[in-house]
Amino acid sequence: MEYSSITVTPLTPGIGGVISGVDLTQPLSNAQVDDLHKALDDRLVIFFRDQQIDHEDHKRFANYFGGIHIAPSTKPWQVPGHPEVTKMHADGDSKFVAGEDWHTDMSCDEAPPLGSVLYLHTIPPVGGDTIFANMYDAYEALSDRMKAYLEGMTAIHDSRQAFGDITPDGMELPRSSHPVIRTHPSTGRKSLYVNRGFTTKLEGVSRAESDAVLAFLFDHLQHPIYQCRFAWQPHSIAFWDNRCSQHVATWDYFPQVRSGYRIQILGDRPF
Repeated sequence: MEYSSITVTPLTPGIGGVISGVDLTQPLSNAQVDDLHKALDDRLVIFFRDQQIDHEDHKRFANYFGGIHIAPSTKPWQVPGHPEVTKMHADGDSKFVAGEDWHTDMSCDEAPPLGSVLYLHTIPPVGGDTIFANMYDAYEALSDRMKAYLEGMTAIHDSRQAFGDITPDGMELPRSSHPVIRTHPSTGRKSLYVNRGFTTKLEGVSRAESDAVLAFLFDHLQHPIYQCRFAWQPHSIAFWDNRCSQHVATWDYFPQVRSGYRIQILGDRPF
């Protein structure tokens, strides 16, 4: 992939790219925005270093890729005055951290977010990496027989799987049905679209069959060969495509502080 206005350094052959040549505290040129769209399609998750952004910078960047997705279940963590921005914070008083298991953000929504832009201003002295996995490669590595079995199948994605114990009473907890094999609207490529965080059952088969197949798929998709690992530095940003990747936040730094903000970008209904 060639770029006219940015530099993209791959993190691994299959996924991840570190972007240089942009300042996200300033508006971007059309050429930079076009190149970043291409980089996201090519690398699935892109990273930026040394970007000391504020909430307005964060929102401006997200809006280059579509409107902002505000999930009802994130309301307790929204930044006052900036409902588009969710605070992501863990310290010695935390009982859990968001994203401790492999997941695709908010796949429980009818139209899950296209992507997520996470900015961390404070990181622990060591640890706290985020691991990402390529769901194109996970799909393509399946046998032809398994691909044929999964083609046309749908699965339930239920927010209670992830948020049931921590969401305030009376708050909406979405539940949706999505294809197990998803086609990316930009690249046209197929990817595996089930995840431990939200997927609870394959539709049209028995519970026993669903549990067995999902267990296989969940193990399969987290194979290290599909992964890249991002070591955070202060004022780094990760922007990942939720339509073709999964990720997990490594909580190996307790009781140290890891803190920042996330914005999610509007997506469409998977097909």
